[in-house]
Amino acid sequence: MFRSKTVTGAEMDMCSGPLFSKIILFSIPVILTGVLQMLYNAADQAVVGRFAGSDALAAVGSTSSLFNLLVCTVTGLATGTSTIVSRFYGAQDHPSVSRSVHTSMVLSVISSVIIGIFGFIFAKDLLVLMGTDKEVLSEAALYMRILFIGLPSLGIFNFGTAILRAVGDSKRPLYFLIISGFTNVLFNLLFVIVFKMRADGVALATVISQIVSAVLCVLCLIKADGCYKLYIKKLRIHKKEAKLVIGIGIPAAIQSSMFSVSNVILQSSVNSLGKAAVSGAAAAASIENTIYQVMHGLYLATISFCSQNYGAKNYKRLLKALFYCYGIVTVLGILIGGICYIFRNGLIGIFINDNPAAYSEGLKRMVYTCPLYFICGIMEVGGGALRSINRPIHSMINSVIGACVFRILWVYIVFAASPSLDTLYLSYPISWTLTAVLHIAFFLFFFAKLRKET
Repeated sequence: MFRSKTVTGAEMDMCSGPLFSKIILFSIPVILTGVLQMLYNAADQAVVGRFAGSDALAAVGSTSSLFNLLVCTVTGLATGTSTIVSRFYGAQDHPSVSRSVHTSMVLSVISSVIIGIFGFIFAKDLLVLMGTDKEVLSEAALYMRILFIGLPSLGIFNFGTAILRAVGDSKRPLYFLIISGFTNVLFNLLFVIVFKMRADGVALATVISQIVSAVLCVLCLIKADGCYKLYIKKLRIHKKEAKLVIGIGIPAAIQSSMFSVSNVILQSSVNSLGKAAVSGAAAAASIENTIYQVMHGLYLATISFCSQNYGAKNYKRLLKALFYCYGIVTVLGILIGGICYIFRNGLIGIFINDNPAAYSEGLKRMVYTCPLYFICGIMEVGGGALRSINRPIHSMINSVIGACVFRILWVYIVFAASPSLDTLYLSYPISWTLTAVLHIAFFLFFFAKLRKET
């Protein structure tokens, strides 16, 4: 098939040429972008923990699961955008790429505004339902409300970067995050140290930095020369493309919701064990989230490479790309998870220096999760593979059963019988393994059917 050359050099043709090197070149900026994005929250916690105390850290840490639950619709639809734009780009259907881009950007604003309003209004009530400690409840609610005010900028950035990655451009999203990351750290220090603000200061810094990244992303799309160029006057919802994006995005959102529901239940269980457990878990989760972004980066690479080749009907190359992604995510997971495990004492010390009990609880979580985090990566890549071959419902079902339902049952049965952090954290690697096995089995089944149909 004839494939047109790129104009700007930013895009990547994933359907021809050396595959392994392209996956590496694409994945490195994606991983770095994800890590930097997660460092927003890590910077919030490091600054607030050191300069405002463990109570302020607990206020920030107790909100993460709930915030992720409420924004999962936005991030799920962004997954749909990445998958569909990649598919059309691989098939060289440029008009459909353009319609998908403009539809997606409208969806980003609509979904993020709706979720933002809901989250702002009900933040405190939802935190109460989670069993958040009364001593940090008001501060945690204020932190969440400020983040929800800035949610539209986060939505626009996520959708915009999904479009860029779909056409193979993983570098410019990284550049945008570097700029906004420095902005975040600068305003964190300004608001907390100079203006003596607490959780509200770091939340405000995060929102400002998200606005910066969203503006840069939109300007990039407007100035693009390819079929994914954004025209403000063409912003509208195209029914066919919206249906496709939502068809992939809603199952992804439901899957993320169920993960978040299970994490909210787990967080509530942590909250029931006191402030030290909450602070320690929050610090460990910040470190783990950095590992997760490496795993998630390979998930995004899987979606882009496999979806482009699915659109081009190049199934042999699709399978080869998937094998590479599985191998890379396993090696990186073992390497980075192992490093975090070995240096866990110093890493936890970055976030906690005034509470020995919280420090000990943070170490406990890292012992159970870091060495086995590569299994989470295998699970992520498997879910991306199913979405790329147009099986989003099955990816969702596997994840709901293997991770979400399993974790909820674990909390109400195993944890209820033995209420300790050790019992709670053991559910993570077991649920990852179960979900990963389901993803692999389903992919092999449906890919065999796909090959027979052609």
